[in-house]
Amino acid sequence: MTAATKLLDEMCHLTAQSLTPMDTSEHFQVLKLLGEGSYGKVMLAVHRKRGTPMALKFFPRESTSLFSFLREYNLSLSFCTHPSLTRALGIAYSTPSHYIFAQQASLFGDLYDIILPEVGMEEDSCQRVVSQLCGALSHLHSLGFVHRDLKPENVFLCDSACRWVKLGDFGMVKARGTRVPEVWYSSPYCTPEAETARGNEDSWSSMNDDEEEKKKKKETRVWVSVEPSTDSWALGVLTYAMLTGSHPWAETASDCRAYLKYREWFDRAKSPEDELDRPEVGKTDGLPVAPQFACFTPLACSLFLSLLDPRPELRRQPEDALSYLGGAWMMEQERRRLEEERKKSRGKADIRNMKEMEGRGER
Repeated sequence: MTAATKLLDEMCHLTAQSLTPMDTSEHFQVLKLLGEGSYGKVMLAVHRKRGTPMALKFFPRESTSLFSFLREYNLSLSFCTHPSLTRALGIAYSTPSHYIFAQQASLFGDLYDIILPEVGMEEDSCQRVVSQLCGALSHLHSLGFVHRDLKPENVFLCDSACRWVKLGDFGMVKARGTRVPEVWYSSPYCTPEAETARGNEDSWSSMNDDEEEKKKKKETRVWVSVEPSTDSWALGVLTYAMLTGSHPWAETASDCRAYLKYREWFDRAKSPEDELDRPEVGKTDGLPVAPQFACFTPLACSLFLSLLDPRPELRRQPEDALSYLGGAWMMEQERRRLEEERKKSRGKADIRNMKEMEGRGER
């Protein structure tokens, strides 16, 4: 346990004694819903006295422990000092139904909003996002924390061109080395090492099992150590999604054909002698590539092989991705095709906006 993780626990115990009840409407003007999930919801609000815009994150008291709420709040307040991490604003309180804290508001939505399905986003914007996420994740890792929930919905935009993004939602953050039950779920973001827990009580695939079956699975539950390699895998999948608007596979499983194609390519690309050494940038040039990666340059393929290493102990750290920035990631033909698709999408959006404006004018 690092000094930062020890300090975080101490701060949670201290702030538990000073959390005060407060009426949201008395102090804030709530404007609109920004997002919601299993944790609760986030609302855009303005402080009535100061006029400061902020995001209020609401956690239902019936499903949230006070300690987990205070842990996320204090982590965001005191340890998320990197410019690409969402920071709490020092306001935390309770109502009869919720625990609430205020954080920086990102007024341009999240990454999910700008990734066009089957098209993705512009390569320059993608590289800017990757650069900033590398810094944000490296900062957390240096303090002994692992994010564990990197996905488009948790990357917030401070401008429309992705010149400034912020990684947020720290509800899944754990200290490195913490022992947790392994959970497998059907998603490309789930690491391959988690498949050992496929069918466990905690996994999504077993939600409809009867009680006897759940009891048996609970007894064989797999426990693992939380490691930064989890974030590296998610960064690789997210980068693919940003560039293509799709995922490299439906799930990271031994019976997923697309993932098996990737494993075949990976095994050919990685020779035994480079298992402990960093592969040279662009080294995959000339090797048969998995079909879903054929649109990428050797530079980008090398990046994906480093982050999406099925062996967690050899998976590269997020900061290693910085050396792949600056060069072309998409093959020229694919780049032109995607640009045409983006133009068509923008044209369709402009037509929809014009029709909506005409409709409002008629009314």
